[in-house]
Amino acid sequence: MTIDELTPFRWLQPPYGDEGDLLGEICCVTLLRGLDPAEVLRRFGARTSTEMSFAELDDAVSDFTMVTGGGEGGGYVGVVASGDGCAVVEPYGWSGTDDRTLSRLSAGTEVVSVLRHDYACDDFRYAADGIVITAFDPIAPEHRSGSDPNRLAGLMREFGLPLEECSDEEWEQRYDDLSEHGLGRMFAMAARLTGVTFTADLLNGPLLVGTIADLPQEDLERETP
Repeated sequence: MTIDELTPFRWLQPPYGDEGDLLGEICCVTLLRGLDPAEVLRRFGARTSTEMSFAELDDAVSDFTMVTGGGEGGGYVGVVASGDGCAVVEPYGWSGTDDRTLSRLSAGTEVVSVLRHDYACDDFRYAADGIVITAFDPIAPEHRSGSDPNRLAGLMREFGLPLEECSDEEWEQRYDDLSEHGLGRMFAMAARLTGVTFTADLLNGPLLVGTIADLPQEDLERETP
């Protein structure tokens, strides 16, 4: 795969401070094969569900993080059908990369979850039939975990991800490449594995949104008039 072939995924990793950065500095996207939105929310353990635009979801997440201080994630997931599967977006969230959640989500199917976290580490996790198969940081694909860390080795090589340690002399060049193009490669791989391509157009229509975290009781009491 060439860098030009990553162009459809460039919007997911815009330059720092870009006003067109739809997903923000922390966001988790989970792609699933063969499930509908209602089933996806059930597997996430959503407490409620309603249709929202992406802007409305973003506002709800903003309110939740203001009250909780951000330590509980975004509190909501939004799901949209795409082809024979679904895409799940979690602004300011990361529950899709939790191994227990992935176990439920991937029962009888394949799931890829990609986390962008500008203040910590990005994350890629591939799960199938209830098991996390391969996981790694896009900046350091040579360090992999999961039940079968080498399952995706051929695909990773195809997408330009190095599997071996590099020398100190090579590190800077590798880092520059992976930091600029790593997330694009993750979403291109996710599309290949799940059949779901995450495009900006998916955020234009209504999403089925579920609540996956409750406000702490003390915060609810403070908000009660």
